[in-house]
Amino acid sequence: MAEDKKKAKAAEAVEATEAATETLQEVAPKEETPKQDPQEFLNNFDWDKYEEGIERVEDSKLEEFEKLVAENFVDTADAEVVEGKVVHMTDREAIIDINAKSEGVISLNEFRYNPDLKVGDTVEVLIDIREDKTGQLVLSHRKARTIMAWDRVNAAHDKEEIVQGFVKCRTKGGMIVDVFGIEAFLPGSQIDVKPIRDYDQYVSKTMEFKVVKINHEFKNVVVSHKALIEADIEEQKKEIIGQLEKGQVLEGIVKNVTSYGVFIDLGGVDGLIHITDLSWSRINHPNEVVELDQKLNVVILDFDDNKSRIQLGLKQLEKHPWDALGDEIKVGDKVKGKVVVIADYGAFIEVAEGVEGLIHVSEMSWSTHLRSAQDFVKVGDEVEAVVLTLDREDRKMSLGIKQMTPDPWTDITTKYPVGSKHKGIVRNFTNFGVFVEMEEGIDGLIYISDLSWTKKIKHPSEFVNVGDTLEVEVLELDVEGRKLSLGHKQTTENPWDKYADEFAEGTLHKAAVTDIVDKGATVVFNDDITGFIPSRHMEKEDGKKITKGEEIEFKIIEFNKDFKRVVASHTALFREQEERNVKAAKKKMAKSADEVAPTLGDANSALQALKDKMEADSKK
Repeated sequence: MAEDKKKAKAAEAVEATEAATETLQEVAPKEETPKQDPQEFLNNFDWDKYEEGIERVEDSKLEEFEKLVAENFVDTADAEVVEGKVVHMTDREAIIDINAKSEGVISLNEFRYNPDLKVGDTVEVLIDIREDKTGQLVLSHRKARTIMAWDRVNAAHDKEEIVQGFVKCRTKGGMIVDVFGIEAFLPGSQIDVKPIRDYDQYVSKTMEFKVVKINHEFKNVVVSHKALIEADIEEQKKEIIGQLEKGQVLEGIVKNVTSYGVFIDLGGVDGLIHITDLSWSRINHPNEVVELDQKLNVVILDFDDNKSRIQLGLKQLEKHPWDALGDEIKVGDKVKGKVVVIADYGAFIEVAEGVEGLIHVSEMSWSTHLRSAQDFVKVGDEVEAVVLTLDREDRKMSLGIKQMTPDPWTDITTKYPVGSKHKGIVRNFTNFGVFVEMEEGIDGLIYISDLSWTKKIKHPSEFVNVGDTLEVEVLELDVEGRKLSLGHKQTTENPWDKYADEFAEGTLHKAAVTDIVDKGATVVFNDDITGFIPSRHMEKEDGKKITKGEEIEFKIIEFNKDFKRVVASHTALFREQEERNVKAAKKKMAKSADEVAPTLGDANSALQALKDKMEADSKK
């Protein structure tokens, strides 16, 4: 038993010596050679004598031997991370030499982050199994990386070092990156300085990162590729800003497009092209001119004191369209263009790219009543107009559409002579009258007094509505002043002409009292005639007053055709009878006087009684 133990020790010593010898041959200078061959030393070494103390070995030789074994021989039972060399590679595995009794095997899956692995590379490994069933040494690169990874990650974070990582896959909000064997999170906002639309393009790529955050409690690591770009950009930005000048032309890339303008990346410095500086023509949105990631030249228009806000221009690189406008366009010419903008006061027409003219709403129609530009044109319409004014210095042009047709007032006297009758459309009315459109461009006014022969109208809306068709007669015509005076009531016969006989003074009519007012009452005789009854003429024969709704007979005591005034009385009916009775009494008394001479007292008494009665009647 003791003999076997000695032989085993001797075998191990031989292996160790051979390994140490090989190592010494590799590391020792070529000109130096061992003083004694280790194999020869072992063959001649007597272990029994050594254990019994008979054979002594020089201490220096033993120390040198132990030193070589410690430096070059790996203890396969130790779980520490060691370095190994790739000595062979198959399609699935890598053979690693760690200076042990046998080489170890590692699956190539553990090296996916390093597709460039080759024979001769040094890698870190952990002894996973000292001997498997086949006596094979099994190593793990992944475990070794995991053990060392946190130290490396912490060191990289503290020292702000750049690390390499393998983008494994895409996840919600970003990417998963293998850094030193640790799965770190790369947020989508930290991939690049510009927005990323396709995350998949980064999968399975090896990239450089900066460790920006470590959560030791939850073992989370956050990395950023954007931080590296920003650092480079910051250097470029300082250089670019120092060279900025107004009027300078630079090349940039469209970084972002908004409704109000375009942000341009000038190589680390962002500038804004406002929508009005993109094109000399009017545009509704910047994407009509540029698109994302497009390269283009821009000119610096302005910037603030610290040059953090840079205003850029694109259209300024081209000649202003007004400068390129030909001399062939002049006042009075007909031009064609497209409606680009509509306002309440008019429409802007683009007659050439970047050249616009204004058609005021008053130049859209010969009509004089107020209307909106939307009633005539809409955006996108192709229109033809006449150039009314042209100012090349101020770059202004006014146009007219109505000039494309003849002025309707040219032959107004022929179309609408005084006394002629026509039909028109009510377009508008005011407190004093109604505006009637005879045709496009010709309006006439009907004064409120010329609307009806009989009705007393306080406001035209009581008689007519906007849009109604009305018969009119031309009363007056002012060609120079472009004024047309019309009448509606003149188209019908004046009913007051026939009423002059029917309602003459003294004629009797029966009607009901319609309303009681302060100074009397009103009576409607027909659709046209409304009479007024003064208070003193409302007394009935029995002394009572006429009440509202009471139907009774009246006598016309006043008729005025010009002022349409009719005054009637009920009291006059019986008072006239009394006057006739008085006259008859006088005649009778006069006749009796011839037969019997009355005394003076009788005459005075009769006259006094008559006088008292008449005074009493008048007071009532």
